[in-house]
Amino acid sequence: MRTGRLFLFFVAAAAALVACGGGGSSNGPQPQPYASSFTSVPTSPATQSPVDPSTVIHHIVYIIQENRSFDNLFQGYPGADTASSGSTSTGARVALQPLPLENDYDPNHELADFLTSFDGGKMDGFDKVQWTGSPPGGPDPQYAYVPAAETAPYVALAQQFVLGDRMFTSQIDASFSAHQFLIAGQSGKTVNSPDGYPWGCDAAQTTTVETITANRTLGPSIAPCLDYTTIGDELDAKNLSWRYYAPTLDGDLGGRLWSAYDAIKHIRYGADWANEVSPPSQVMVDAAAGHLANVTWVVPDYGDSDHAGSSSAGGPGWVNSVVSAIGKSPAWSSTVIFVVWDDWGGWYDHVAPPQVDVQGLGIRVPLLVISPYAKTGYVSHVTYETAGLLKFAETVFGLAPMAAADARANALDDCFNFAQAPRSFSSIRRRLSPVRYVPHPPSGLPPDRD
Repeated sequence: MRTGRLFLFFVAAAAALVACGGGGSSNGPQPQPYASSFTSVPTSPATQSPVDPSTVIHHIVYIIQENRSFDNLFQGYPGADTASSGSTSTGARVALQPLPLENDYDPNHELADFLTSFDGGKMDGFDKVQWTGSPPGGPDPQYAYVPAAETAPYVALAQQFVLGDRMFTSQIDASFSAHQFLIAGQSGKTVNSPDGYPWGCDAAQTTTVETITANRTLGPSIAPCLDYTTIGDELDAKNLSWRYYAPTLDGDLGGRLWSAYDAIKHIRYGADWANEVSPPSQVMVDAAAGHLANVTWVVPDYGDSDHAGSSSAGGPGWVNSVVSAIGKSPAWSSTVIFVVWDDWGGWYDHVAPPQVDVQGLGIRVPLLVISPYAKTGYVSHVTYETAGLLKFAETVFGLAPMAAADARANALDDCFNFAQAPRSFSSIRRRLSPVRYVPHPPSGLPPDRD
């Protein structure tokens, strides 16, 4: 849907915002054996910048939001590949309906739900997926998009920088493995959500997480305390700094919240655990003080996460505030910020993801690339996967690949022109709701429950 009132709203919203100044799916379908061959074609090549990014980039920030497909969050964005309707398992075409971020309807999105929705590449099984919460009106509530009024800050950032409409997740299931791929390029073959909180080495001894077999069925369950090389380890070896900003695992919240690095045994019980910083809003303080690490992950509180069922529309304002703090910081001229959504959240998307191995690629999610060296108002149609975010850091800092996903991934070259002079940061006007982030007490809920 690139015409009509929604198209005009996107253009108007972006123009108004850019300032001139500086539950698990146990009740869903069960996975079936995967008989088809995976494609051996790597992700698409891209046009490379003539300048080595390592000469100008010294800070990389990953802002990790939750559970939105591209069609769901950027439906109707000018120049992007989106759909205003989708196919169902009955062969019908249904119109995508508007559904606010704060709605409590939450589609399931684990391994079985991907296989059902993907349907061998036909992308027509979303209507067969189960959910939690209160579904909105209509027969196929997974076929929905977030109203443009709520995504206006994301639109404004895309208009200033780069929006990627071919970013696929390196995993085909939910958030536990998604966040592992964002620190290690793998998940140790784990899939779906652990059956207790927190999701990692702090879990009770009875907590387990499922694994995936070569034919995409469920394998043995194991403890969610894993041990493999992460990019944090590689940064340590180069004497480069890193921090992971996330809600606390401790205190009165009783250990209900989680962090990807909590699932890595040698980090959870080693000196690197000091790189875990809470609350996540501390990143804005550290950036302003000139203390931005070489590599930074930012995981929001549940209420700021865009997660379906959160009863909150705080995510766009939260992201804008973090971006603005970094944009106004001393590190801006040497920084790249990637805003990515960790999985599709069960929402409809019309683009079939390439199948390159047993765990990927998953359903398309949005990507924002923000930097003084990012192209301006550009929509990248190059095929990327989330492990490519690590590949970019490996390219900049001279790090080795850690697993198959980051080894094969494209380093997002198409999004940049490192030969250009670094441009100054232009703030998005904060007076327009819901752009401004409003500090609030911790929600006491995990950043992602599935």
